[in-house]
Amino acid sequence: MWVQRSLSLPAKSRGFHLITSQITDAVPEIGTTEVGLLHVFIQHTSASLTINENADPDVRVDFETAMNHAVPESLPYVHTLEGPDDMPAHVKASMMGASVQIPVGGGRLLMGTWQGIYLCEHRDRGGSRRVIVTLMGQAG
Repeated sequence: MWVQRSLSLPAKSRGFHLITSQITDAVPEIGTTEVGLLHVFIQHTSASLTINENADPDVRVDFETAMNHAVPESLPYVHTLEGPDDMPAHVKASMMGASVQIPVGGGRLLMGTWQGIYLCEHRDRGGSRRVIVTLMGQAG
């Protein structure tokens, strides 16, 4: 079985946002998948995806702080036509990555108890984001 969906996520503020439920809601076929793999890909160069802590919201705040420290807006960037947050957003997106893969089994994502999928919005006003979700697997 192959299922592929394009999902438009509403604009989010700069930071790290849990989107696990939006992803699983978009692909209800996960519930009938005995064994498989879910691939999630973001079609943007200034936002990214990652998997991390899904319980304590302080983790998302600390992620933003750490990324801003690692990739400050104050560096002498050459690409500045789209504002001071644009080039740092590209660097952060490359560091974090454009996709995540999650094993699927028994009708659910096989993530750890405290794991969730994050949309990492690196722009001050990034707008809506498009994600392609592909489920490959065997129905039960």
